[in-house]
Amino acid sequence: MYTAVDGARVPIRMWADPASVEEQAMRQLHNVANLPWVHGVAVMPDVHYGKGATVGSVIAMRDAVSPAAVGVDIGCGMSAVRTSLTAADLPDDLGKLRRRIENAVPVGFGLHKTPVNPAKVHGVGGWDAFWKGFGELHTGVQELHDRAARQIGSLGGGNHFIEVCLEEGVGRVWLMLHSGSRNIGKELAERHMAVARKLPHNADLPDRDLAVFVAGTPEMQAYRRDLFWAQDYAARNRATMVALVKLALADVVPGTTFDDAISCHHNYVAEETYDGVELLVTRKGAIRAGSGDLGIIPGSMGTGSYIVRGLGNQSSFQSASHGAGRRMSRTKAKKLYTADDLAAQTAGVECRKDSGVVDEIPAAYKDIDSVIKAQTDLVEVVAHLKQVVCVKG
Repeated sequence: MYTAVDGARVPIRMWADPASVEEQAMRQLHNVANLPWVHGVAVMPDVHYGKGATVGSVIAMRDAVSPAAVGVDIGCGMSAVRTSLTAADLPDDLGKLRRRIENAVPVGFGLHKTPVNPAKVHGVGGWDAFWKGFGELHTGVQELHDRAARQIGSLGGGNHFIEVCLEEGVGRVWLMLHSGSRNIGKELAERHMAVARKLPHNADLPDRDLAVFVAGTPEMQAYRRDLFWAQDYAARNRATMVALVKLALADVVPGTTFDDAISCHHNYVAEETYDGVELLVTRKGAIRAGSGDLGIIPGSMGTGSYIVRGLGNQSSFQSASHGAGRRMSRTKAKKLYTADDLAAQTAGVECRKDSGVVDEIPAAYKDIDSVIKAQTDLVEVVAHLKQVVCVKG
């Protein structure tokens, strides 16, 4: 159940212990809740400080949207696929499987030499219309078409990952990945944030990063056009990676078959109705958890993840957390921990264990099991997965 936080113009419903939330994040939540366009705020158990708006917050606005409440990685999210394999079917040398995945999917700042053939991405159509829409995007990104085309089907860095997991209790093999709209989403987000900051109605905001677009303006129309295109890009990026990783696994273990993918955004905007009011709901580090909706809530690279089913809780705007959430900054993690610490905390997982990913060490994240327990009125657990292979950027 949530805790109601007082002191703001509209309700702040918090599925985290208020005492555990950083002072900066609490200030951000109050700043958001006091905006005149905001209908309500729901705070997830993985909440932590972010740019403008906290990560792990759901903000429902009337006739307005704040790009900072979406985040710069527009459409970032998760995909997961259950396979026909069990643990016994995997090769003894999991390093071979990791290398095969890394050869198939560019990581970090990488991109494909040529765009991935859409024919490989079964079940996803409309590619011609999608790319035609690129020409209508913000003029500042038009020179990025080739890069955007070649980054479809690429992972990125930071907390993005590809994993091979085992389902607890049954040993079934799953594929899972986390990525978003790559460079093009970031470029679009930052350009629109710059536009919003200069609008007169945002002049007196407590935080200039909370600048909003309002309905009925050309700036809002332009942002929504680019936003929804970038959300589509992110979904197509994940679908393309899923196709490439499935091919990689089938190469290593011939005859593997796959269930339909589960996929969900966790940095996005949706048009939804609550309390009889049509709202623009931004989920920044949160997933939709409508009744029966399947979702994915990952932990860190050494702790496992959950497949969940939404319970449709209206108080949270039918939302749930997007993951474990960071408990410390990347800078602090690098100061506190070493590559040896990373190796110890990822024992049994075939993954990078070097200084380049120490900021992703499990200790830098909140406990995923506690995060799940804090939201039993938002989701029910369908499966608990533990990774055996993890690919990072």
